[in-house]
Amino acid sequence: MKQVDVFFDVGSPATYLAWTQLPALAQRNNVELVWKPMLLGGVFKATGNQSPIAIPAKGKYTLRDFQRHAQLYGVPFQFNPHFPINTLQLMRGATALLDSPRLHDYLAAVFNAIWVDEKNMGQPDVVAAVLAAAGFEPQAVFDASNTDAVKEKLKLLTEEAVARGVFGAPTFIFNDEMFFGQDRLEFLERVLRSDA
Repeated sequence: MKQVDVFFDVGSPATYLAWTQLPALAQRNNVELVWKPMLLGGVFKATGNQSPIAIPAKGKYTLRDFQRHAQLYGVPFQFNPHFPINTLQLMRGATALLDSPRLHDYLAAVFNAIWVDEKNMGQPDVVAAVLAAAGFEPQAVFDASNTDAVKEKLKLLTEEAVARGVFGAPTFIFNDEMFFGQDRLEFLERVLRSDA
């Protein structure tokens, strides 16, 4: 089965929008999605990049473009008033659950809390309530997230992203070809279809 590496950070609104479309894309093209959590702040620092929101004119346009994509996809989207959110704990949680059948339940809970319900997911008590509502034992997730092994794995995945040319989120890599942004899914799908 073909594989697409998905480098992501839940604090990225573009990643949320792509996430809403990826399961159907994978099913249509018989592709396995290999989720690769990374710390977007670390990637920005290593590559000299920054959030488009940091540039006022670009930020204003980008927010409007996110709304257009949400309408195109038929999904809810609200720009989070607490942006940027420190996603270190959230991304450690995703890393801890990478091999768990509940990874997608976790991502759904976190993405929706940030980009639909506008919750401040930089606050541990808010995260705990969101996880509990999704059927997780919050303390168990926190404990798993804070092991040395998980911390090191997230660091290594972030370093891998940079080494492979990633500069932002979401980034998709298929057969060493890179596609950046939710607005490049069509190009990714074209390549997947042509790769017999």
